[in-house]
Amino acid sequence: MPTVGQKLFASGDLEQRARQARESLQSCELCPRHCRVNRLEEEWGICRTGSKARIASYNPHFGEEQPLVGTSGSGTIFLSGCNLHCCFCQNYDISHYPESGIEVDAKGFAAIMLDLQGEGCCNINFVSPSHVVPQILEALLHAYDSNLHLPLVYNSSGYETSETLALLDGVIDIYMPDFKFWNTANAKKYCAAPDYPEIARSAIKNMFEQVGDLFIDAKGVAVKGLLIRHLLMPEARDETEQILKFIAQQLSATTYLNIMDQYRPCGRSSEFQELQSTISPQHYRQALAFAEQVGLTRLDQRNFESFLRRLGIT
Repeated sequence: MPTVGQKLFASGDLEQRARQARESLQSCELCPRHCRVNRLEEEWGICRTGSKARIASYNPHFGEEQPLVGTSGSGTIFLSGCNLHCCFCQNYDISHYPESGIEVDAKGFAAIMLDLQGEGCCNINFVSPSHVVPQILEALLHAYDSNLHLPLVYNSSGYETSETLALLDGVIDIYMPDFKFWNTANAKKYCAAPDYPEIARSAIKNMFEQVGDLFIDAKGVAVKGLLIRHLLMPEARDETEQILKFIAQQLSATTYLNIMDQYRPCGRSSEFQELQSTISPQHYRQALAFAEQVGLTRLDQRNFESFLRRLGIT
């Protein structure tokens, strides 16, 4: 069965969108930063990326949520650069210093996707893709022409414009945004984006309207839909509760949600005293309990023993 992107490619609509997206780089407003630089002339805005995408690394990744991993891994492509720039980013050297990545043209980008498919991965997972949507669309033209058939995962911060999401409608199979902040002051303090909460709410609603709840096939592998991540932050329990209520009440009680407890001080977090601690087991348990309290029924739960059984190890 063809993916949604394959259908757009066959109809010619994908080529039209790729052309439109490419032209938008002349005065870039792909993301809510609205830098308006001419990236086709290698001018840089906040993402510090010009006309070509930069790839930091790619590999079959087994650290994602189980429905994305299956038994053969998620075909993860870590893109250099970022449009949000959280001060505590765990990939700080990649997101804040994109020069460390390898620049690729559309054919090279497509070759990476096809290589991951050849390794048996169950999807293509674009990590931090918001600033390179035109480059992704161009690469997909070559990838589909060479029989790429895996679902596409858009693994983002949630800081997206409606115009860019419209370009991706019918292309992306699985949206995986992080919902980081509810509090405007914290969004401003930690990533200089006071509009993040409002924009993330709108963007995630848009994603849900495009793909609906996460659908997992009989093999336990995600095929299409929305998967939300929420990274717990020190001293931000109130924000977590507001975010979980929004998901349950404004989206769907059956939204697939991963509440993540892996925060640790990284990047420039040393500039903020309140960011120096990690997440306690009690904090994590309270967040899970609150999610259940507001009616969220699909919380990502790692079951390592079950995973090993599926791999035939136990």
